[in-house]
Amino acid sequence: MSEGAHRHRRDFRRAAWVNVLGNTVKIAVEGAAGLAFGSFSLLADAAHSLADLVASVVVLVWGTSSYDEPDDTHPHGHDRIEPLTALFVGAVIALLGLSLLNESVQGILYSTDVTFSPLLLGALAFAIVDMYLVYRYTQAINHEIGSTALEALAVDCLNDIYTSLAAVIGVTGVVFGVPELDAVAGGLVSLIVVSQGVAIARENVDYLVGAAPSSEKREAISRTLRNHPGVQGIHDLTVYYDGTVLEVEVHVEVDGEMPLRDAHDLETALVTALREQDDVGDAHVHLDPSGIGEWKDHVES
Repeated sequence: MSEGAHRHRRDFRRAAWVNVLGNTVKIAVEGAAGLAFGSFSLLADAAHSLADLVASVVVLVWGTSSYDEPDDTHPHGHDRIEPLTALFVGAVIALLGLSLLNESVQGILYSTDVTFSPLLLGALAFAIVDMYLVYRYTQAINHEIGSTALEALAVDCLNDIYTSLAAVIGVTGVVFGVPELDAVAGGLVSLIVVSQGVAIARENVDYLVGAAPSSEKREAISRTLRNHPGVQGIHDLTVYYDGTVLEVEVHVEVDGEMPLRDAHDLETALVTALREQDDVGDAHVHLDPSGIGEWKDHVES
C-alpha cells in the first residue's frame, strides 16, 4: 500500500471512529433526558442516532476494506466496497426517516404526555453542538479523501441536527401548551431525512452497477485522446464506474507504419494522460493501424 493510501485509510478510520463516539454520547444524553421527562421528541431523536450508530460502525468495519490492496479473490481491488457501504447508510437513513414520519403522524393523532424541564433543552443543545462538531471533522477529513461513505455519514450528521432542531420546536410547543407542534415539526424533518437517504442510495447504486458518467466527462476523456499528435482517430470508447472511480477502455487509431517502440511509448503517454483526469482510476488503450477497420466489422464469407 502506498504512503498516500495508508494515510487515507488512517484518516478514514479516525473519521469513522469520531462518528461512532459522537453518536454514542448523543444517544446517552438524549435517551436519559427523554426517559426522565417522558419526551417523545428526545426519545425519537435518540432512536435516530441509534440507527446512525449502526451505520457508523458498518462504515468503520466494512468501509476501511476499500483501501485493501488487490488480491487473488479481488484482482481489481476493493473499490466497490465503499459505495456498497454508502448504499447501506443511505438505506438506513431512508428507512429511519419513514419510521420517524410514522411516529410523527401517530403523535399528531394521539397527543403525548411530556413534563417540561430545562434539562430537555440542555440535552438538545448538547446534541446539536456534538453533531455539528462531528460533521465539521468528517467533512474536513473527507475533503482530502473524497469518500462516498464518509460523505453519507456527514449528511447523516446534518440530519441529526435537523431532527434535534425539530425536537427543540416540539419541546418549546410543550412550554406553550401545544404538544402537537412536536409531531408536526418531526414530520417535516422526517421527509427531508427520507429524501436525503434516497439521494445517497441512488448515487451509490450508479457506482455499483457500472453506470456511465456524464456526457461532459466522456467528452473530456475523448478530447484528451484526440489532442495527442500521434492519434488519428478513436473508436469503441467505453467509460464506466468501477466503484467510485472511472474505468476507460478505448481503441486508438495510429499510423500503421509506426515502430513498435514508438507505439509502446504512445500508448504509455495516453494511459498516463487519462489517469491524470479527475475520477479516472485506470485506462486500457488498444492501438489500431489507421484505416483498416475492426475484425468485427468484417462479415465472413
